[in-house]
Amino acid sequence: MTTTGLVVCVAVLAVAGAFGVLRQRGDGRLKVRGNEGGKRLGAAELGAELGERATLVQFSSAFCQPCRATRRTLAEVAEMVDGVSHVELDAEERLELVRELGILRTPTVLVLDAGGRIVRRAAGQPRKVDVIAALGEAV
Repeated sequence: MTTTGLVVCVAVLAVAGAFGVLRQRGDGRLKVRGNEGGKRLGAAELGAELGERATLVQFSSAFCQPCRATRRTLAEVAEMVDGVSHVELDAEERLELVRELGILRTPTVLVLDAGGRIVRRAAGQPRKVDVIAALGEAV
C-alpha cells in the first residue's frame, strides 16, 4: 500500500468515526425542530384518540429492533402518567403522513400536547427519563 492510500484510509476512518459519534450523541434526543411548534395532529391523522393530557406517537417499521424497545418504554411511561396515551403507527402504511412530517428513520417519536400540537420529537430510541421530561412541557 502506498503512503497516499494509507493517508486516504486513515482519513476515511476518522470521518466515519466522527460521524458515528455525532449520530450516537443525537440519537433518541427529544428536541424541538424548526417550524413544527405549530403543527397539530388529531384523531383523523393518527387513527386513534389523543390522550387527555398528552400523546406519545411512535412511527415504527416491521423489522426495526429499536422500535420494540421504544414501544415498551413509551407504553410504560403512558401507564405511569395519567392522561397520557401511546399511539404506534406503521411508517410504511402511513407514507403520506411520514412525508408531511419529514420522518427519515424509525423509530421516530413525537410528543403531542392535549391539543395535538407537536412539542418534542426524537429520531431513534429515547430514554425513559427523557420522555418523562418532554411530557413536562406537553402537560
